[in-house]
Amino acid sequence: MPDPLRRWAAIGGTVLVLVTVYFLIPARAFGPEHPLVSWTAFAVSLFVIAWLILKHIRDVLLEREGTHPAFAILVLMCVTVLVFAVAYLALARDPGEFEGLYTRVDALYFTVVTLATVGFGDITAHGQSARVVVILQIVYTFVFLTAAATAVSTRIRSQLTNRSGGHRGGRRDH
Repeated sequence: MPDPLRRWAAIGGTVLVLVTVYFLIPARAFGPEHPLVSWTAFAVSLFVIAWLILKHIRDVLLEREGTHPAFAILVLMCVTVLVFAVAYLALARDPGEFEGLYTRVDALYFTVVTLATVGFGDITAHGQSARVVVILQIVYTFVFLTAAATAVSTRIRSQLTNRSGGHRGGRRDH
């Protein structure tokens, strides 16, 4: 299998494993029964993901050889979505926080809809904690995931330019 295909297969496999873990996390591990554990795990997760994203963005900007920041960034973007989905799922167990969010699929769906800024209105944050987490997701997306996506596209564009020998439009610049 060619190297780029192997990397995309690795990303796909990693995402599949992460989503599987998301669906296997015990539902009662987080939520209103364990507020300190829930909020601490949420905050630490977002901090660690942000730090790792920034580290890999630095690798892209410095064009470090032998690194694969695009792979890591794409996986971290997926982990971010899943962390917010777990947070929404946990918050939904507290009465009054969400309307329409009952399952893991609902939480994942709401996270992606919020990430995409679509907002269909079928699931709504009613409680103050839920609204704070939604605001945090929007800001986190603007700051970290937008920068991460820009870094990935920059890295891919650079690699494509290097592979094509620096020529554009099928013609070499002389």
